[in-house]
Amino acid sequence: MGAASSPPLRMDLCWWSIVALVQLLPIQGLEKGEQLRRVRRRWVWNQFYVLEEYAGPQPLYVGKLHSDLDSGDGSVEYMVSGEGAGTVFTVDGSTGDLHALRKLDRETKAQYVLRARALHRHTGLPLEPDSQFTIRIQDVNDNEPKFLDGPYQATVPEMSALGTSVIRVTATDADDPAYGSSAMVAYSLLQGEPYFTVEARTGILRVSRPDMDREQQAIYHLVVQAKDMAGQQGGLASTTTVTVTLSDVNDSPPRFSQELYQLSVPELAAEGTVVGYIRADDPDEGANADMVYRLVGGDAEDTFAISTDPTNRFGIITVKKDLDFEARQSYTLRVEAANTQPDPRFLGLGPFSDVTSVRVSVEDVDEPPRFCAPFYYLEVPEDVEPGTELETLSAMDPDMANDSIRYSIERLSDPERFFYIDSFSGSLITERPLDREQYVWQNITVLAMEMNNPSQMGSVSVAIKVLNVNDNPPRLEQCDVFVCDNAKTGQLIYTVRAIDEDDPHGAQPLYYSLEAEDTNNSYFFLRDNQDNTAGVLVLREGFSVKDQTTYHLSILIRDGVSPSQTGTSTLTVRVCRCDARGDVLSCTAEPQPLTSGGLSRGALLAILACTLLSLVAVLLIVSLRSRGRRYYPRDEELTAHENIVHYDDEGGGEVDTVAFDLATMWIIKDSRGETKGRRGFLRDSLLAKLQEANTDQWRPPYDSLQTYTYEGEDSRAGSLSPLVASPSNASQDYSYLREWGPQFEKLALIYGVLGRKDPSW
Repeated sequence: MGAASSPPLRMDLCWWSIVALVQLLPIQGLEKGEQLRRVRRRWVWNQFYVLEEYAGPQPLYVGKLHSDLDSGDGSVEYMVSGEGAGTVFTVDGSTGDLHALRKLDRETKAQYVLRARALHRHTGLPLEPDSQFTIRIQDVNDNEPKFLDGPYQATVPEMSALGTSVIRVTATDADDPAYGSSAMVAYSLLQGEPYFTVEARTGILRVSRPDMDREQQAIYHLVVQAKDMAGQQGGLASTTTVTVTLSDVNDSPPRFSQELYQLSVPELAAEGTVVGYIRADDPDEGANADMVYRLVGGDAEDTFAISTDPTNRFGIITVKKDLDFEARQSYTLRVEAANTQPDPRFLGLGPFSDVTSVRVSVEDVDEPPRFCAPFYYLEVPEDVEPGTELETLSAMDPDMANDSIRYSIERLSDPERFFYIDSFSGSLITERPLDREQYVWQNITVLAMEMNNPSQMGSVSVAIKVLNVNDNPPRLEQCDVFVCDNAKTGQLIYTVRAIDEDDPHGAQPLYYSLEAEDTNNSYFFLRDNQDNTAGVLVLREGFSVKDQTTYHLSILIRDGVSPSQTGTSTLTVRVCRCDARGDVLSCTAEPQPLTSGGLSRGALLAILACTLLSLVAVLLIVSLRSRGRRYYPRDEELTAHENIVHYDDEGGGEVDTVAFDLATMWIIKDSRGETKGRRGFLRDSLLAKLQEANTDQWRPPYDSLQTYTYEGEDSRAGSLSPLVASPSNASQDYSYLREWGPQFEKLALIYGVLGRKDPSW
């Protein structure tokens, strides 16, 4: 940019000026009623242009204001107002030259609108109306393009085709796009080739290599340049970064890292036990790496199973059925891993699956003995004799060592010890008589234990059904009936039914008859109904409660099962007073009226009341006397006391000993600690102490344990305490120690009663 005063620039500005002539009549005082005349404008005005960013030492010349009324004699004064007047622009009042006072920036403000005035210097009156003009700021290339949205992040699938669009970058140039090429931006790639290219005009990034593999390189860092002036030399430029991430596609098949995997499992592993895990490697990620595992061969498809874990990455091998080391020690599996979502575009890269071998070794475990049968069922008659062999149970050690077996019965299963088993042979034998009516079923558990390893123990359940034998006689279901005193001859008073505990209940035939001594009675008759019941009928009339209240019939009942069982039951028939319909009124004799011996009812009541009052008075006196008695021990009794000693179990010897003086329990104290009196025997003392502890509000806020021990009594040696010894100084005779027996030999030796070699000991 040249100086503002250079002749070429001044010449250009003059040529750009547009002249306008404005004629303004001299303004004089108008008389009232005078009319204004139409005048013609005589302003010379211009639309000015000025370059931005001028930074010369002198104010930049913009243009010249001039009116054709200015004759050059200095009588015209020019003034400007509006945007930037006086701060940005100034005018020479005499010549009309317009200058810019500071550097202008088109990007900040592109134009200024001002008004020009031409005044008469002496009168200050305008020579013509104000005129508006515009100063436009002319652009220069002073702004480089800017990436307002950078840096950029973009994602494109791996293996994308050539020319695939990745992202569009945009740079903005603040220069005037309508003037020259200062705002024309061109894009180029400074970093990122040969994998990507950028369109110079649009800024669109595209893939330039179709074989980009995410598994080889997943992220690319690109540098894009934007340059104005259409990229020509001398233009201004800026750069931005674009991070391109390759997203995964399923272009990599799974592959096992080993051709053979070795796993092991104990032979006692239960069904569903996990043997181990295998995994194929797939460099893809997400759903593209999901796999499913399945067995495709081998010799153990019925023994083991394989499943895919929830993440679709691992194969889980589990036990499908029981294993036996002694039968087979190893198995071989063929396992396939295949992608669940293969991409058809990449099937040509190879099969998206892989196969490997898995060898599973079975480990030997010391197993408990096994019985030859999983369950034993026996039927035994209830009359079987004790000592009868029922069954021989057999077990064996499944291990190769084949250890010897010992048998036993789990005693909780046979608490009453009905059975016994030979520990060597396994023979199950009855030990006590069986009773089907008590226990129909016996369920016992037989144990088999290895001799050399008792911890290895097997078991089996034995269900024993006790079979019925006809060993129970029938008996009456009910043994107490009644007959009305007004019963008629031949009347049925009761139908007899019997119970037989043997099986089947109610199915065996029963026969009824009267014992021989009752067959000739003249009161009742028993009739067998031939349907396991019998009827009791009346032979005569005239029963009376006063004469006889009960009759007894001995009934003989026999079942029809071989061997036959016969039972006798006594049927008691009570005589009752009945109404005409046969409803019982009373089954006892009429009570006799009570005679008062000449005393009236009032006198009897008075005597009864006096007796009750006397009894109450006696009880009250006895109660008061028992409450008032207290026992006060003598002083010598208080001194002749013993200590109850409590020993803690924490160790430490004598320091852990806590002694309790029983004498203190004889004293009764109130809550203030004052003595209230003395107690009697030990029980009252303990109860009083307990009451004091419960009612004392000043006791510490924790529990304390006090132990009082009763030492017992009735020792054959009597008391050895010196407290009750004879007060005399005469020597004690200890000859009785000889009679106490060998337990007191040491004591007899100490007191000289027994010699060292006494033959009596």
